[in-house]
Amino acid sequence: MKANRWQARTKRDLMIEVWEALDCESVGARELKQIQKVIREKFGAAIVDSPASIARTLADEGAVLRHPEVLSLDTEWRERELSALVEPEELNFSGLAEASVSIKKLDTMRRKFEQTSEQQQLGQLREMTLKLKQDALGIARSKTVERQKRLEAREIAQWLIIWLQSPDIFEDWLSLRQQSPEFIQLTS
Repeated sequence: MKANRWQARTKRDLMIEVWEALDCESVGARELKQIQKVIREKFGAAIVDSPASIARTLADEGAVLRHPEVLSLDTEWRERELSALVEPEELNFSGLAEASVSIKKLDTMRRKFEQTSEQQQLGQLREMTLKLKQDALGIARSKTVERQKRLEAREIAQWLIIWLQSPDIFEDWLSLRQQSPEFIQLTS
């Protein structure tokens, strides 16, 4: 398939055009990868939809889906997308300053996923954040960690709890929290 022969002007039309050019009885991983490749070549990587989204569009046009392949490819693609946005080593919750920067990174990802309606990635982000909160609580309860680190870990866990519950107000909440006597005592 040559990239210069595609006539479609919209992403949706291109999906359908490539699918029709593939002339396949059913759609699975191989076909979805090819469609993603053509979309990436024509419109750029930022505009490529998830395999499940492409499959849904094609199903609406009458394509028969090989569901296990679609689901497997979609899961792999979303995991790659999430890890491409933030590597685990980029998130650092070892101290208050580092945690503040890391939560901003989490929030940037959350906003991107909400804008693109990526519910599965939002779920993965939430699961990762819940694990980070549990890790912080574990440090806060540890008898072998020095007192100051335990207090900071408890504070970080509280930050993650607030962010998980109300991410849209978190930044304002954190600003107020950092002005509180309790926080000032913690950091002095």
